[in-house]
Amino acid sequence: MRNLTLLTDLYQLTMLNGYFEKNIHEDIVVFDMFFRKNACDGGYTIVCGIDQVVEYIDNLHFSDEDLEYLKNLNLFSDKFLKFLKEFKFTGDIYAVEEGTIMFPNEPLITVKAPLYQAQLIETALLTIVNFQSLIATKASRVCFAAQGDPVFEFGLRRAQGPDAGIYGARAAVVGGCAGTANVLAGKMFDIPIIGTQAHSWVQKFDNELEAFQAYADVYPDKCLLLVDTYDVLNSGVPNAIKVFKNISEKGYKPMGIRLDSGDLAYLSKEAKKQLDNAGFSDISITASNDLDEYTITSLKAEGATINHGE
Repeated sequence: MRNLTLLTDLYQLTMLNGYFEKNIHEDIVVFDMFFRKNACDGGYTIVCGIDQVVEYIDNLHFSDEDLEYLKNLNLFSDKFLKFLKEFKFTGDIYAVEEGTIMFPNEPLITVKAPLYQAQLIETALLTIVNFQSLIATKASRVCFAAQGDPVFEFGLRRAQGPDAGIYGARAAVVGGCAGTANVLAGKMFDIPIIGTQAHSWVQKFDNELEAFQAYADVYPDKCLLLVDTYDVLNSGVPNAIKVFKNISEKGYKPMGIRLDSGDLAYLSKEAKKQLDNAGFSDISITASNDLDEYTITSLKAEGATINHGE
C-alpha cells in the first residue's frame, strides 16, 4: 500500500498541532471504532478492511513532500513540522478478525496510543473499514440469497473509482463471492478471476454463430457463451447448442451460457429446456445484470434455473 499519511481530514492535523502546542500530545488515550446502524439496513455487518488498516499503519510517515505541502498551508509551526518528521506509530491496536459478523455499538477496533497518533489515524481507519465492510455485507446478503449457488463480483466498471473497484472486489470475496472479474484485484489478493466475452465480441462478427464458434476455437475448454445479444431463445441458445455439439465431438466439455438481460426467470427456464433436449443438461446457466439479494430471492421463488450469478 502506498503512503496514505495525508489521507485525513484537515482538522485532525490542526488538533494535533493544538495538542502539541499545549503539551498534551503524548497523553495516552483509547479510541473505539464502532457503528450505530448496520450496513444495507440489515441485521448484521461483515467487518472488512482490517488487513488494509495494518498496511496503512505500517506505512505511516510524513515524507519531505508531505511536510513541504503542510508548511505551505501556513497553519503549522516549524517546530511542529519538525516533530511530524519523526512520526512513527507506537500504540496498540486491537481488532476483530477479517470477516467477523458484528452488530451496532460493538467495538470493531480499539486504538490505545499517544493522543496525537490515535487522532491522526481516525479518518483513514473509518474510510478503509466503512467502505469495505459495506461491500462485504452486501456480498454476504447476495450470496445468502443465492442459496449456495456461486456468486461472482463484476463491479469494477461501476465502482466509485479504481481504489473502490480493487478493494471492493476483495471485500466481496470476504463476504462470500467465489471470485471477481477484476484482474488487478486477483493479482493483488490472490483471489479467483473469471470472465468470458461481452456483447461487443458477438457484434464484431458477421453473425452470432460465427462469434460463438470463434470464441470456442480459442477457448474450447472454457466455453461459456453470452446468448442475449440478439434473441435468447430463437438464436442465442440454438447457436450455442450448435457450438457445444461441435466442441463436444472434439472431446471438450462446454461450460454454459450467460443471460444478461430480459426476464431472467422465464428465459433461464426456457433455455434449460432447450439445453436438456440437446443433451446438455449438466452445463451452467449464469445470470448477470444488477442482481442483488432481492432480485435473486425473486428469481429463486419463480423457479429460475440459474446456478451462477454476477
